[in-house]
Amino acid sequence: MNKLYPSAAAALDGIIRDDITLAVGGFGLCGIPEALIAALRDTGKKGFTVISNNAGIDGFGLGMLLNTRQVRKMISSYVGENREFERQFLANELELEFTPQGTLAEKLRAGGAGIPAFYTKTGYGTVVAEGKETKQFPGLDGELEWYVMERALRADVSLVKAWKADKAGNLIYRKTARNFNPMVATAGVICVAEAEIVVETGELDPDQIHTPGIFVKRLVHNPSPEKRIEQRTLRK
Repeated sequence: MNKLYPSAAAALDGIIRDDITLAVGGFGLCGIPEALIAALRDTGKKGFTVISNNAGIDGFGLGMLLNTRQVRKMISSYVGENREFERQFLANELELEFTPQGTLAEKLRAGGAGIPAFYTKTGYGTVVAEGKETKQFPGLDGELEWYVMERALRADVSLVKAWKADKAGNLIYRKTARNFNPMVATAGVICVAEAEIVVETGELDPDQIHTPGIFVKRLVHNPSPEKRIEQRTLRK
């Protein structure tokens, strides 16, 4: 089955509406679906709830959607590289659900696996646990320890970035791009993938595939992503 679309805009056609929930892969600027984010901006739709580790930087990545005020709420673990993200949050112009980074990854993984909720020690005794169910379980030493119940995350549409894909939607990620993209891919009802290299179905080594094509509904080829550097450090 050929899932390849001629452009990012075509890959999003008919599935983007106002007020939907989106899960977007990436870690900083590494492994973000650049072409799909730009096409998402160009739809003009708004009111999005976006689940992502962060919101890119000012004017690039998900930061583009903040500039155009298309995002109503972010579910994230980090805001540090985006001044507009910070400004909108502090001005009460943007809802923000802060989530510890590992918990965010597990909430996405659980959503993709059909697990509605789970317990974690992370955040117990802090503001993260406010309003959430807590329960005691035996720890490794047999002593009872407190855990916080976290609910899984699901999205209407997930957008991911792969290094290599075949036309059936099987995906391979590179290095840091694997931090969130695999969980994001499974957490969406509809997953749209962007890949730098697209090969014929059957050419990928099955043992190297990170996201099976059964999770991917649409695919777009972006052979020359910009790949900006988030923080450039120079040595004198």
